[in-house]
Formats: sequence, structure tokens, C-alpha cells
Amino acid sequence: MNTAERILVVGPSWVGDMMMAQSLFMLLKQHQPNCRIDVLAPTWSLPLLAHMPEVSEGIISPFKHGQAALWQRCKLGRSLRERHYTQAIILPNSLKSALVPFCAGIPRRTGFIGEMRYGLLNDARKLDREKLPRTVLRFAALGLPANAPLNDELPVPRLQTDETSVVKTLQALNIERPQSSLLVLCPGAEYGPAKQWPAQHNAALAREYLEQGWQVWLLGSQQDDAICSEINTATDQRCLNLAGKTELGQVIDLMSLATAMVSNDSGLMHIAAALAKPLVAIYGSSDPGFTPPLSDRVKILSLALDCSPCFKRQCPLGHLDCLNKLEPAMASAAIQELLGDSENG
Repeated sequence: MNTAERILVVGPSWVGDMMMAQSLFMLLKQHQPNCRIDVLAPTWSLPLLAHMPEVSEGIISPFKHGQAALWQRCKLGRSLRERHYTQAIILPNSLKSALVPFCAGIPRRTGFIGEMRYGLLNDARKLDREKLPRTVLRFAALGLPANAPLNDELPVPRLQTDETSVVKTLQALNIERPQSSLLVLCPGAEYGPAKQWPAQHNAALAREYLEQGWQVWLLGSQQDDAICSEINTATDQRCLNLAGKTELGQVIDLMSLATAMVSNDSGLMHIAAALAKPLVAIYGSSDPGFTPPLSDRVKILSLALDCSPCFKRQCPLGHLDCLNKLEPAMASAAIQELLGDSENG
């Protein structure tokens, strides 16, 4: 790299993947502190990118997930030519995701081979799934020369929060700052119910900590309101249900106040890890070895049954034992272990 390096990263479409992409941004900055990193990403991700100090600018990708819009992508690419990027790193493996950098005339276009996009990439890499078993490793590898070894100590995502922003979020939502310990539960999972710890287990855990004088907040999107409402009903409305009432930037601010968090394998789990919060991460149909939360303040709970991970949206056997048999007491013990580690650390 040279001192004038200007890099456009075509970002992923999911919250968790965008969080793991921060390791790539950090790695690029380690190798070239003066480089500029812009990220082409969906509108929803701009507040997330704003908490990543390595990113100079988030550029809106106006296309819906899966939408081809080939002509519009070429038009967007041409509009970026005046920025004179020296390299593009394309994280998605689709053909359409490589169109914008190609049409922008970026001289070096790096990505993994996929969907017959050889002509669109001129630094095309073959993905070695055994060598790079995790998503974060695959992203980071694209920030290095081809076949260069990855350092064992890969940069860990870390979001920056601002006290002024936290105060504004609390005021906007009419929430008082917690005066006691705060447990944040993230019971949703956009992928499907096979990644969703049962509402009754969340509620049992919430009741335990409410009875100890903690506050309990429920975070998630609008589609998570049903399970959050079920949890709140089972706790006699003693939780604060914020599902669907917050923007992503506000969620980050609220999470920064947590004493401990419990989350399914979801985008919010990766945000909690990047805030270095004591986090219990619950896995059902997915594999903690493929997309683990990147933090040393995490306890991963997975029963590792013979039928899991199945990577299905719904349990193909109909019993969901991987989550139903993961008892609330296990999550509570993990929280206490994390808090004990914090006190000793």
C-alpha cells in the first residue's frame, strides 16, 4: 500500500457480518494507518459504521437484499469514479456486488471467486474453507496480499460509544438511566425460530434477576415484539420492552449501559460482543465455531446435540431440543461466572 491508498469496501447485508467486517477495517489500518476506508452498505448499517473509527464514510447502497438492479449499480459505480479509489474489497460473493467497483473503474478489485465474476475481479481469490473456516477470517484475508498468512491475534471488533449520544437516546426514548444492575435480553432471531431461545426460558431468567433488584430490558426489531411481549407478560410487565421502538444507533447506546446481556446468535449478539459487555451467547441450529461472538467476555451456551447444528430456520425434527433443553439456570450460572471474572479481572 502507499500513503494515498483509498479503499472502498462493499459491505455485507447482515448486522452480524458487518460487525465481523470491522476486523478487516482494523487490519487495513494496522498495515496502512493513513488509508481511507469507505464502506458501501445498506442504509440501516450507517449508524453501525458511525461507531467504527476506522471507517471514514458509509456510502448508501440503495438496493434491496437480493435485488439485481444491474443498470442502477453501474450508474452508482460511475458516480464514484471521481473519488479515485485505489482498491475495492468485495465481501459478498455475488456477481452483482462486484458491479459497482467495476463500473467505478477501481484498478484493484479484490474478492473471492463466486458467481462467475472473473471479469469483474482482477484480484480474485479462491476460498479455502478449511484454512478459513470462520466468516471473520475470510473477511480479514481479503485485506492481505493473496496467500499471506493471517496473524493469530486478529483485531477484535470494538464499537465506540459517546456519553452525549447515550444521554440523547435516553431522553428521546423517555428512559431513566438504570440505578441498579441491568440485564439486557435479545430474544429475537431474524433467521428463524430454530435460533430462538424459548420465551419461557427468557422469562424465567428475567424473573430471577428482577427479584434480585436488577432491571431487565428487552431489545429487538419490530418483528421481535411478539416474543418480547410474551416475556414481559410472564414477568407481570416488570421488564422494559423496547422491541421495535429503537433505531440501531440507539440500540448501541442502550447496550452500552448493560451489566450483562443474553442473546441468541444474532446481529445484536455481535454488537454486544463489540461493546465488550459480559455476554451469554445462546446457540441452537447454528454453529458457534463459524460465527462466534468476538470477545473474551463471552460464555457460549450450546448443547451440541447429535442433530445440531442443522442450520435450519425451523427444527426439522419438531422438538427443538437444542434450545428447549438449555435451561435458564445454565444461563444464570454463565452470567455469574462472567461477573465473577469481571470482578477478578
